[in-house]
Amino acid sequence: MATALIKRPLGTVGIQVTELGFGCAGLGNLYREVSAEAAVEALDAAWGQGVRFFDTAPYYGFGLSEVRLGDHLRSFDRNSFVLSTKVGRLLAPTERIDGGALRHGFRSPMPFEPVYDYSYDGVMRSFEASLERLGLERIDLLLLHDIGEATHGPNHPAVFAEAMDGGYRALEALRRDGSVRAVGVGVNEWEVCDQAMAHGDFDCFLLAGRYTLLEQGALDCFLPRCAAENVAVIVGGPYNSGILATGVDGGRPPYYNYAPAPKPVLERVRRIQGFCREFDVHLAAAALQFPLAHPAVASVIPGLASSGDVDQALAFYRHPIPGAFWKALRDAGLVHPQAPLPSQREAAA
Repeated sequence: MATALIKRPLGTVGIQVTELGFGCAGLGNLYREVSAEAAVEALDAAWGQGVRFFDTAPYYGFGLSEVRLGDHLRSFDRNSFVLSTKVGRLLAPTERIDGGALRHGFRSPMPFEPVYDYSYDGVMRSFEASLERLGLERIDLLLLHDIGEATHGPNHPAVFAEAMDGGYRALEALRRDGSVRAVGVGVNEWEVCDQAMAHGDFDCFLLAGRYTLLEQGALDCFLPRCAAENVAVIVGGPYNSGILATGVDGGRPPYYNYAPAPKPVLERVRRIQGFCREFDVHLAAAALQFPLAHPAVASVIPGLASSGDVDQALAFYRHPIPGAFWKALRDAGLVHPQAPLPSQREAAA
């Protein structure tokens, strides 16, 4: 029997998502090959433990993640889960690939190359292609994927204009006719989410790596604005590419923001680990639970690729953490002075 997880509303659109979701980049062979059997086992484990929110994208394995996820979800009542995917890249067929080679971070056998397209027609084509790969009749949440200066550099102004003038109009049309229930943006920069809010009526934002135990710059203006306007935030990348899962004491160099962590980040995590040892708290558990204390945050979606990953994430989600631990981090200047703390959320409940 499934173990119920707490559900939270996704803004005002009538969707509820589980506090712990399933980030499906790993099902697309992110950095390493994941067998079809392991992917099924991971999804079975998540479903069995009550996870009902799944996030994927065409980019994840160039269609592989969507295919694997759709094959699994089709056996369940369509109203029993929430599914999000993304638009902004089309998959162009390519003749020559090495399925074991690393392409754009994925070891995928799918014979496609991603091509950016944030136009109205491009978003519509991407949406229709995702429906085909998923084999499902609808998508609940559709996100504009990877707009922003970090991805597009000096081309950001032109890309952003295309995404708002063309892509957003497509999202709006799909939401209006009921093809999707909610629309948003999925990125690694809170600044571009804040910028997008001035151009459209978005239901939520998937923000990866920018509101975590390690960094809380989004608290200065973006998250309070979301809370005030009842716009939901989904937190991806709660481990900041790995360093908040592995810590800094292992044999391998810890990763932060998809690269070896710089010295100031290593030192900050080392200090947080000191408090973890003092209060007998697992670093990854603190990282997973911290964002959920913010009233704008609806769900946290770590990347999962095996049944072991799922079991571990559920254990971290349920790991008891004393309020004194969070207070000690704040007193030491290791979390933003205005950051809501999990102990405060529990006391208020």
